Amino acid sequence: MSDEKKWAIVTGGSRGLGFETAKGLIAAGISVYIIGKDEVRAQQSAEKLGCNFRAVDVADSKKFRQVLTEINEEATSNGFQTLDILVLAHGVMSEKMSKTLRTTDEEWRRTLSINLDAVFTAVNQLAPAMSDARKGRVIVYSACLGRMSGPGTHGGLAPYRISKAGVNAFVKNLSYETGLGARGFLVDAICPNHCRTDMGGPDAPRSAQEGADTAIWLATREFDPAKDKTGLLWEDRQVVDW
Repeated sequence: MSDEKKWAIVTGGSRGLGFETAKGLIAAGISVYIIGKDEVRAQQSAEKLGCNFRAVDVADSKKFRQVLTEINEEATSNGFQTLDILVLAHGVMSEKMSKTLRTTDEEWRRTLSINLDAVFTAVNQLAPAMSDARKGRVIVYSACLGRMSGPGTHGGLAPYRISKAGVNAFVKNLSYETGLGARGFLVDAICPNHCRTDMGGPDAPRSAQEGADTAIWLATREFDPAKDKTGLLWEDRQVVDW
């Protein structure tokens, strides 16, 4: 990437994988806005990181769009150009017993509104300008439980698995709509694996920093459309099957 000052928005940035992603981007010299649901926690995390923040429930699409618009306007007033990096690290796990035949309407909508609908809202609101400017990277935290290959969708946690499968389909479809990186706009999904976060629990085998590494790499890597690829699912900087 060039020496021009970059800026990024990281949802779910007040904790876990989002926090570590924001931390890595800031270390790379990128200005960051984090978005979290809880205002106190988001402010505390922003103070630790030395970045800007906004608090909003991403499941509320109207308020979420408003906040994204406000961030964009503020960044523009501070001299930044079109958004360079959008990392969507927000997410929620569905209830342990949420099998397809046992899940309630409320649990289904809660999970999909956060994990999938809010991804659409953010991309739909911000990415058109990025694509038109022929630049920008969108990185979406998915999950190996959303893969159609392997044990990804082999039952249980239905709203979560299906929401992440939807994220994978969303990313793949968008990548083809935007030229697979040939026009300068990149979009990818990542599987961070089981990490020690609020969702993953304290006994998970990987740290949040390890889980965030691939997202930071995708956001900052040099990209040659003649040989490099986008529109894929990545795990530990390697492409894995959808």
